[in-house]
Amino acid sequence: MWFRLVWGGLFCISNSATMIGVLMQNIQSMSVKQAIAALLAAILLVALVTSAAFQQAGWQTFLHYIPIGFDHILPKGLDHILFVLGLFFLSTHLRPLLWQVSAFTLAHTVSLAFGAMGWVSVPASIVEPLIAASITYVAIENVFTTGMSRWRPLVIFGFGLLHGLGFASVLGELGIPDDQFFPALIGFNIGVEFGQLTVISLAFLAVGMWFRNKPWYRSRISIPASLVIATIGAYWFFERVFL
Repeated sequence: MWFRLVWGGLFCISNSATMIGVLMQNIQSMSVKQAIAALLAAILLVALVTSAAFQQAGWQTFLHYIPIGFDHILPKGLDHILFVLGLFFLSTHLRPLLWQVSAFTLAHTVSLAFGAMGWVSVPASIVEPLIAASITYVAIENVFTTGMSRWRPLVIFGFGLLHGLGFASVLGELGIPDDQFFPALIGFNIGVEFGQLTVISLAFLAVGMWFRNKPWYRSRISIPASLVIATIGAYWFFERVFL
């Protein structure tokens, strides 16, 4: 990608030089107004071509980082998968799920951006155990409540900030090109969103679509699944703190 960008830049420069050379050869036969207009047109054309080259590089970077963000959720992000499943198993209704996913998405988008830009830095030794604790919390709450409480979206928002810092840590390890920072950041975040939506879609296709209206859905599917998720989250918390 960078080779093509450099080559495109050199191509633009060489063509600009040729264009200006031709202009200088003919400038004596032009009036002052014509010469100024020709120079401005040449400068504008060079600026447009150069801008198009960099925009193309930005789109390439953006598209390159989408699968990286997706891959961080599926298949590599088991802790994030379990958290999203914890949100899914709270209720069979769409509205609570939308509220939770929206709060989580908004929060991790903000903290991912701040973390990637270096504005917020929290050690992984703190973030990772708290992410595990967030998984345990949402799963346990699923067991003791049948619907979304008034404070649950706020709690999910806070947990989303933690997960976003985890995303930022991964993105920092991968590295972001300095001159394509925002296309890479946006592409990675969109990939993460696609991953989350895929997890929810698969969960719905596996159990929600078939069993959500059954009277035994909560007792036989939602609560057992939440207990498994809570157990794994608790184990990870213990492992990340004491081992």
